[in-house]
Amino acid sequence: MGTKKLDRRAFLTRSGLIGCSLATSPLFAPITFASADDSVLGDNRLVVIILRGGMDGIDVVQPFGDPDFAGLRQIKGADPVGAEKGPIDLDGFFALHPALGDLMPLWRAGQLGFGHAVSTPYRDKRSHFDGQDLLEAGTVALAGASGRDGWLNRMLQEIPSIRAETAYSIGREDILLLRGQAEVANWSPNAQLNLSEQARRLTELMMAGDPLFADATAEALRLAEGGDDSMASGMGDMGGSGGMMMDMRQSMETARKNSGYRKIAEFAAEKLRDDTRVAAFSINGWDTHARQTRPLGKALKTLSETILQLQAGLGPIWGKTTVVAVTEFGRTARLNGTKGTDHGTGGAMILAGGALRGGRVVGRWPGLAEADLYQRRDLMPTRDVRANLAWIMRGLFGLPVGVLEKTVFPGLDMGTDPRLIL
Repeated sequence: MGTKKLDRRAFLTRSGLIGCSLATSPLFAPITFASADDSVLGDNRLVVIILRGGMDGIDVVQPFGDPDFAGLRQIKGADPVGAEKGPIDLDGFFALHPALGDLMPLWRAGQLGFGHAVSTPYRDKRSHFDGQDLLEAGTVALAGASGRDGWLNRMLQEIPSIRAETAYSIGREDILLLRGQAEVANWSPNAQLNLSEQARRLTELMMAGDPLFADATAEALRLAEGGDDSMASGMGDMGGSGGMMMDMRQSMETARKNSGYRKIAEFAAEKLRDDTRVAAFSINGWDTHARQTRPLGKALKTLSETILQLQAGLGPIWGKTTVVAVTEFGRTARLNGTKGTDHGTGGAMILAGGALRGGRVVGRWPGLAEADLYQRRDLMPTRDVRANLAWIMRGLFGLPVGVLEKTVFPGLDMGTDPRLIL
């Protein structure tokens, strides 16, 4: 069946829905798979999760051993590290956000790890769209990212006998990460939004001026409201449309509370137990400009449950699997006036899986003194996130360094091997 490619930025621009929390509408974030003969990729699996919105790595993996941390994060009277509801000590310097506490058995088993003070080459403008494009394209600059394939697809292009599985995608759009010449398949769970008549009418009106997007939206709504599964995330403050916008937000919130990401993890595990070797999808909810304690905790809980569902669903295959969760940029070192954090630079990546050499926080810590911050506001990156990704792919699939540095991540210097894979 023929499909029309929809550009995420163009869609949101035409529909008038551009905004931080809508940079990654769940209707347009399908899960993508690729499979190959065992003789080509071997028996290892890779799952890449894009954390859309800019995860605050300083809050997720807290550098409580840094003397400047408490002052920047206004920590007074909070639960101390090691308290029942407080951050969980990892190594005497870093502590884990308590919302990820269910993952601690993986940490103790060496199947959970983190890369800190990492970022893409993206700097200064701090746009969700540009940051995500550069992260998924894997290039040095935005000029090289525009309109090209994704780094995970370029990896697959270097492997013969790649084949796609039959799958389905609401929104008809694959994520940039796996877009390219290598054949892949898309699938997305039904999103049971249960929109009110007013909210549905508002959506249709916003698309009415463009037949392409009107048709695509009508199909998405028809599929979404007719399914049994659900997946969505909060739509944020779009303002200006009163009760109808509130209806939409409430509908999306209701759907988000259901089992969408669990269904994604279940489906991914099912495929990875068979011929699939690579899976990629996104989790929304990481944009925390104001009062971030609650939304960050919710997003981390979703990520934790997703990883644990992957582990449970994969069974013995978990021992051959690496899960990598990355985000477009970090957030400011200081809390802002609303106890949130704004778009920043350096951040963290989350790693899990039985093939991982975990139980470590990898990376050179730059410090949080004002003089050590990037532009005196952000965590200073000390490692290109692409380098860690490249070493993971080399460890799992044996790709040559030259291919990874010149083709998969053009212009990358992989540097020293952090030995992330067993």
